[in-house]
Amino acid sequence: QVQLVESGGGLVQPGGSLRLSCAASGTILSIYSSAWHRQAPGKQRELVASIINDGNTNYADSVKGRFTISRDNAKNTVILQMNSLKPEDTAVYYCNAGVWTTGGGFRNSWGQGTQVTVSS
Repeated sequence: QVQLVESGGGLVQPGGSLRLSCAASGTILSIYSSAWHRQAPGKQRELVASIINDGNTNYADSVKGRFTISRDNAKNTVILQMNSLKPEDTAVYYCNAGVWTTGGGFRNSWGQGTQVTVSS
């Protein structure tokens, strides 16, 4: 089993910053990929940013230049630094990871989500 626990969401004013963290635990051999997705009310879930084990990153056009994804491999943690936040960034943010397990399998796991609200 692999568990992902997100933290760091909350209410922030437009132009402000938030830092989301996602800690993975369980039967982890190594983490191949980590990503943040978000889902706003009435909209489909969308990819915000991703990072794979060679360090390559990918961002949605709407967040390029404002958000940064990074990983701490020693702690099995992925961070999303969000700057210059806009009201349209309001959503539930979900952590996702592709994990090689100690049992020899591969699991695609999701966290429970954390609410980010950008409002004055």
